[in-house]
Amino acid sequence: QVQLVESGGGLVQAGASLRLSCAASGRTFVTYAMGWFRQAPGREREFVAAIIRSGGNTYYADSVKGRFTISRDNAKNTVYLQMNSLKPEDTAVYYCAAVKSYSDFFDQNQYDFWGQGTQVTVSS
Repeated sequence: QVQLVESGGGLVQAGASLRLSCAASGRTFVTYAMGWFRQAPGREREFVAAIIRSGGNTYYADSVKGRFTISRDNAKNTVYLQMNSLKPEDTAVYYCAAVKSYSDFFDQNQYDFWGQGTQVTVSS
């Protein structure tokens, strides 16, 4: 069992930056690839970014590529999402998730554990 707790959300103006954190419980964090997803009001949850166990490979949705950076610190059992040049359309609840066995990072159904989410609101 892995428990995930997100933090770092908030209300910012367009163009600002935020860094989300997701702290994981347990000693098995390094055995999971990690992902970030988001869900805006009235929309389905969508993939944002993912990172493999070692942190060597990362993957991004086209909508955030070049603006967001996912990273992880396995010593701290934490994954981060650095969000720069935020836009109003980035407004959503952001969730982190853990997956042990995967074939497609974009498929949220493959993820085993989810956090409770943190709200990010970007004003224009």
